[in-house]
Amino acid sequence: MPAVSTDQRKAMAIAKHAPGKLFPRNRSLLKMADSDLEDYASTPEKGLPKKKGPEKKRSLNRMAEGKC
Repeated sequence: MPAVSTDQRKAMAIAKHAPGKLFPRNRSLLKMADSDLEDYASTPEKGLPKKKGPEKKRSLNRMAEGKC
């Protein structure tokens, strides 16, 4: 499964390669399987948003752009 934002991708890469540097709020990532962490961490960043916003805002923006 690919990451949905660059922040998520970076957090997964830190969890995989340097788990001691994770923020306390992200410690639950250490419970994930290594293969899952690798899938998220290997997502290309091109085209990903910096941060995932709330679904409501995104759907409203899509409607305003005429994409729905």
